[in-house]
Amino acid sequence: MADSPDSDERRDLSPRTGPERDSTIAKLAAALRRTDEQPRLLLAAKAARELLPGDSGYGDPLSTGGSNPSQALGRRLSALTAERPSLLGEIGLSALQVWESIASQGADRGEREVAILFTDLVDFSDWSLEAGDTVAVDLLREVGAAIEPAVTSHGGVVVKRLGDGLMAAFDDPAGAVAAALDACEGVAAVEAEGGYRPEMRAGVHIGRPRQVGGDYLGTDVNIAARVADAASGGEVLVSDPVREHLDESALKVKKRRFKAKGAPRDLAVFSVQRDG
Repeated sequence: MADSPDSDERRDLSPRTGPERDSTIAKLAAALRRTDEQPRLLLAAKAARELLPGDSGYGDPLSTGGSNPSQALGRRLSALTAERPSLLGEIGLSALQVWESIASQGADRGEREVAILFTDLVDFSDWSLEAGDTVAVDLLREVGAAIEPAVTSHGGVVVKRLGDGLMAAFDDPAGAVAAALDACEGVAAVEAEGGYRPEMRAGVHIGRPRQVGGDYLGTDVNIAARVADAASGGEVLVSDPVREHLDESALKVKKRRFKAKGAPRDLAVFSVQRDG
């Protein structure tokens, strides 16, 4: 039985299949690729990032060094655009730049004060040379288990781990000092092979550091590190701006001599202990 005219029309309207469809898809992909790689569009996209909120350099190792999903995606996009400049890649980085700006609103210098805590272990390097890597790593695990819960329980965030120490950020300076005191007590209870008992020293300073990715940068961070360097084993030192935020009724606060390269000459520093 012959096909009706209606069946012929239906065949004409059916979707393309096989080689013809593959050829169409290939042509479309090639056109999109050419557009994605056009130098003028790439330059325009990069110029537009200068006008958008946030860090127009987003995508470099500093800005994507954190552990947030957006920073992990930023690292991936940055690696892809480094291999092959891409309009879509630039658009993706632009979106992440704006997102990071919204997520970290108020974290840039001049907007919000942040208390920075630095810690490290006294004489750890000399001891680890004799003890060996295996024993040293085991000790660092125990020390980390004593320090990091103290940081998070007082509202702090571990910014980065620095070998035998760490850097943490707090909204509340009193919380940073409480965390440092708790951490010192916790570390004092740790004992390693050979009778080595680690002593933690810590320093806290408050300022307006710039947040870049998951890190904080700037003069105030450097000052906090210098204050920590000046502490003795088991001691917590704080700068005068931090001391002004403390309730000294339950603390012993004693002024310490302090002079360090990279810190203000008139910066007063105090040793802080719990009273009783």
